[in-house]
Amino acid sequence: MPETRRKYDPEFKEGAVRIVRETGKPIAWVAKDRAEREGTEGLSMGDAAELKRLRAENAQLRMERDVLKRSVVLWVKEATK
Repeated sequence: MPETRRKYDPEFKEGAVRIVRETGKPIAWVAKDRAEREGTEGLSMGDAAELKRLRAENAQLRMERDVLKRSVVLWVKEATK
């Protein structure tokens, strides 16, 4: 026997999307809305995942760069004493 799927009206979906945004709980059909808010509309799921990974990597590299800059400044201060 085939499974019947329930249909939800747009107002119900908008309310659910708002709840998901506020609570952060995942719901499958909200993924498209999240992607649009994050600027990934038009990207495939693989591209969106890669973009997310690259943004995280970029943030990590910036942090490492800043730490290295600070350590060089401290090293130069110690060397000039």
